[in-house]
Amino acid sequence: MPRPQLNDLQAFVTVARMRSFTKAAAHLGLTQSALSHTVRTMEERLGIRLLTRTTRSVAPTEAGERLLTTLGAHLDDIEAELESIGELRDKPAGTIRITTGEDALTSILWPKLMPFLRKYPDIRVEFDVSYGLRDIVADRLDAGVRMGEQIEKDMIAVPIGPPTRMAAVASPEYFAAHAPPQHPRDLARHRCINLRLPTFGGWYAWEFERNGRELHARVEGQLAFSTAPHVVTAAVDGFGIAYLPESLLMGAVQAGKLIRVLEEWCPPFPGYHLYYPNRRQHSSAFALVVEALRYKKVGKKAK
Repeated sequence: MPRPQLNDLQAFVTVARMRSFTKAAAHLGLTQSALSHTVRTMEERLGIRLLTRTTRSVAPTEAGERLLTTLGAHLDDIEAELESIGELRDKPAGTIRITTGEDALTSILWPKLMPFLRKYPDIRVEFDVSYGLRDIVADRLDAGVRMGEQIEKDMIAVPIGPPTRMAAVASPEYFAAHAPPQHPRDLARHRCINLRLPTFGGWYAWEFERNGRELHARVEGQLAFSTAPHVVTAAVDGFGIAYLPESLLMGAVQAGKLIRVLEEWCPPFPGYHLYYPNRRQHSSAFALVVEALRYKKVGKKAK
């Protein structure tokens, strides 16, 4: 029986992971028809169906799932090893794919990586801006950036920013018409600007804590968004109380456009972390990116 070629196996793995011929074709730089033909020919050679296709979805069969589980990790290792060949060159090289939210990209990743990329022109970085918790293994990403509390325990997590806090804020005009809340329970009497989490498809429950006591507040209001910058804009425009990481809000607070409330209910928590699988081999380019992003606590100067 003719054995599938490496490119054929890579094509199958990409389609199986992305659950879409359209997305896989775009990722691999192929036409959808060529990719479909490759996978179909591979199935004919093996004499077994690997993918179940409908007009709306693509999913691995039992045989396809078994092949994906066994083969996918090995192909990832091969790709990582090929990337690591850049170590033998005069300068590190390769492509690093990172999924991140817009705030982390703007406030941490870009300021740190801008001088780094000038120093290493052969290293390429692709940013996937997403507010959902992506499966970086299935989506063939190298790393992700999220708050420390959101990262799965089986991932390596590297702090890239300081501890942070949440902040509840509204405009001076809003508080001129509504008494500022003194307790999270008071939020039930206020208009609040909601944020929908893409990963779970539901509203974000505002989390507060004081003296070790946790309290989750479900809030309501006239507006809801799926991205944080629009929440900030709506708060500045007087549409209610917003609740976001303070790094997104402090500029407007310092400018007097927003007033902070419930501050004693917002203790510090682990800030942004870079996370990645611990079982994968990583190239020297990836290691350099990790070190460039790593948060280095500044010690106190000796007297």
